[in-house]
Formats: sequence, C-alpha cells, structure tokens
Amino acid sequence: MASSTSRHRPQDQPLTDYDVLIVGAGSAGLSAALTLGRCLRRVLVCDGGDPRNAPSPAVHGFLSRDGIKPAELLRLGREQLAPYPSVELRTARVLEIKPLAYGFEITAETENSRSFTITARKVLLSTGVEDELPPLDGMRELWGVGVLHCPYCHGWEVRDQPLAVYGRGKGVTGLALLVSRWSPDVVVCTDGPGGLTDHARQRLARQKIQVREEVVKCLEGTKKGELRHIVFETGEPLARHALFVHPHQHQRTQFAEHLGCRITGKGAIWIDKKQQTSLPGLYAAGDNTSGLQQALLAAAEGSKAAININETLTREECPK
Repeated sequence: MASSTSRHRPQDQPLTDYDVLIVGAGSAGLSAALTLGRCLRRVLVCDGGDPRNAPSPAVHGFLSRDGIKPAELLRLGREQLAPYPSVELRTARVLEIKPLAYGFEITAETENSRSFTITARKVLLSTGVEDELPPLDGMRELWGVGVLHCPYCHGWEVRDQPLAVYGRGKGVTGLALLVSRWSPDVVVCTDGPGGLTDHARQRLARQKIQVREEVVKCLEGTKKGELRHIVFETGEPLARHALFVHPHQHQRTQFAEHLGCRITGKGAIWIDKKQQTSLPGLYAAGDNTSGLQQALLAAAEGSKAAININETLTREECPK
C-alpha cells in the first residue's frame, strides 16, 4: 500500500489494515472505491459474485455507457481502479462483520475457501438485493430478456410492442399505467382474482389497458429468453413481446440485520442523508437501500457514501 495513505489516523486508535472495507463490487461498490482511491484511502473491496443485473443483455440509461453489457461495465470499473495503489480488489465472500471500539473486524473467505481476517475503520455495504420471482414456469428462464422489471431500463427496447404486466392490486395498476407510456397495447395479467378496485379498473380502461384474471399456467418463450406467449389455465394464450413485473425482494446478505441496524418496512437498509446506517461507522449504498433502483443511481450513491466516509474519517484524524 502507498505509504502516504497512513500519514493520517486518530492518535488514540490503533492502525487498522484498511480505512474502508467495501462489501460488494457492483456499480455502487466500485464507484465508492474509485472515489476513496482518489482520496488516498486504504480500501479493500470484496467481490462476492455476480450482480443482480447479470441476466440482462444490457445496462441502459447509464450516461456514456448506454447499452453496455453488465459484465463489461463492471470490467471497466475494475480496470479504472488500477491507477490507485491504495485500493485492493479481492474475489472473496465476507462471512462476518464484528464491531470494535475503533472500527470493525471482518472475516472473509477466498474462492479457494481460505479464510482471512482484517480490520477497517469503516464499512460500506453495497451488497444489493435478490429478486423473488413468482413461482411460474418460464419466469426465471425468461428473466432479463422477455420478463423485465424496469420500464426505464428496458421500455425503449420493447416500445410499440404488445406488452403485459403481471401482478395484483395497486402495484400492478401503477406499473401498467407506467408501461403504457411505451406501448398502446398493454394487458394486465393478475394470475387469479386481481384485487382491483372499481377506480383502478376505470383508470386502466381509460388507457385501453385490458385485464385478464385467469390463472396463468406458464410463460412460453425461446431459448434466447424471448417471450412468445402467456398461457392460461383456461382461455386463449396471449401473444406478448415482453412482460413486466415488480417482484418482491430480500437483502442479498443479512449483515445489517445481524448487526442490529434499522430496517425499513419494505426490507431495505435504513440510511441517513449521509448514507450511514443506524450503526455508526457502517454505511450502505445501492439497491439494498430505499428508493429507485438503477445502475447509474447505485453508482451515484456509492460516490456519495465515499465522500461522506472520507469526510468523517478526516474529522476523526483532525480533531478540533
């Protein structure tokens, strides 16, 4: 590590292995590492595996990188960390995060199943979430191509095509009305009684959005993941080009919960305006926090968290 990075530290604290541990190497984690590297901070990034958008053929809406493959975006992100010698990237899975009086002790495991322990003054969780897709034949197989979650990310690619929206109640109503911005041919599939109010049905009807409440049997598509038909238990199959769904989600890791951090009613990690969780020194950024989910926004959150972490570290190093 560069010797210049150790010139500042709190006088009353032992020297830790790193200033910051970043758990997760997606858009949020790599963006945070870049900012912290430029601050001469000693950083370890633990890359635990593929990101949530790995099945998607492209990342859209990312300024200067619109349409890039998810793996290529991350490859470029890792490549651009190379000029910063104080940033280290390891393929490793974090097993435990233990708070200390002066920071955190972290135990992790390499891809060769070798464990190691390090200390860090601050920790950033950029671990993302897992989607809980409906247990419907074809849903998982078509996920990312024929089954989509975000019209802002994928609406342009399926514009003016026959589309469907899967779900029930208030959530499916809002998503269907949003998707109708990209196509005049949208059908809501509720997979049984939809729980739609009269008002919701009227709103959908005004936009010429049909509702089919038959039980869905399966989704039929191609080997490339393209949707062809929605097949019902009764009634005619519905030919569609793509289906949008907002699946339930859960945290990819349970570190925040195990550390006693505040969790929102929707299962997201609560953070303050500086990206810090309810546990001092532990930060979070990206899809694991509340709000809109998009690669560009995750990268922005990572950068914001890094700036706040660096400024907190600086205050600790330069007391009044």
